[in-house]
Amino acid sequence: MERAAARTFRDLMVWGKAHEVVLGVYRLTAGFPKHEMYGLSSQLRRAAVAIPANIAEGFRKRGRADKARFMNIAEGSLDECQYYLLLAQDLAYGETGDLRQVLDEVSRMLRAYAQAILTSNS
Repeated sequence: MERAAARTFRDLMVWGKAHEVVLGVYRLTAGFPKHEMYGLSSQLRRAAVAIPANIAEGFRKRGRADKARFMNIAEGSLDECQYYLLLAQDLAYGETGDLRQVLDEVSRMLRAYAQAILTSNS
């Protein structure tokens, strides 16, 4: 089944999943200890927000290589977010397994989207 072409970044399934991650990260970090407000909480939120933000920014880029570069930046932020979630889990700041699973799904989608950008004829 063929999908209609995305008109805005909000039409991208990968952006929607990445946005879900951001919302989950904000819920999780709201329960972090106060001393982490400018530490792990801030870093995790920044990394999470960077994923859908770079997808959105890359969406409007004209050249395939430029679009793919923003997807690659998003992938880097995704891996950074994965590490911060592992750290939060190890520090017993909350259960992060569900968020890490969603991030794994976003990673697969992002990789496929970047590949499609690079190999498309349009």
